[in-house]
Amino acid sequence: MAAILKDIEAQALELSPKERGSLIHRLILSLEGPAEETPEEIAKAWDTEIARRVADLEAGRTQCIPADEVFAEIDAIIHEYDK
Repeated sequence: MAAILKDIEAQALELSPKERGSLIHRLILSLEGPAEETPEEIAKAWDTEIARRVADLEAGRTQCIPADEVFAEIDAIIHEYDK
């Protein structure tokens, strides 16, 4: 099995970036199964979520964190895993 996997990997790496992206997408879908919602329903759900987040921000219910603090925290986490 490992040899077959190496062959598939080698062949996949010879594909163009667009072809590799398409392959990745198809493989992920094979793991997740078919979508439970249509693209339109998903877009509507995102629109609703975005509107909720904007309303929370404007009402002061959301605490904003400066980007430099967020990136510093991410860097610290990454460096912790590098140890």
